[in-house]
Amino acid sequence: MTIRMPTPLRGFVGGRDQVAVPGSTVREALAALTAGQEAFRDRLFTTEGELRRFVNVYLGRDDVRRLGGLEAALPAGATLTLMVALAGG
Repeated sequence: MTIRMPTPLRGFVGGRDQVAVPGSTVREALAALTAGQEAFRDRLFTTEGELRRFVNVYLGRDDVRRLGGLEAALPAGATLTLMVALAGG
């Protein structure tokens, strides 16, 4: 499966805009994406292991929170899109 990366997170994946990872659920795919990168994992997840409020993950056009959250099943060949809200002053 493929995960599309937003510009602010590409530094964690060598500047790539897409990353191929294994996983049959959203949680497994994101765990594979962040494996061995504690700072990256902390950017996406709370200490309880849930997605942070400002992190949105889409399967196609659907927010995974509406599809079962991190336990949502991923069909073969799925593409997830990560989006992060940015704040500024």
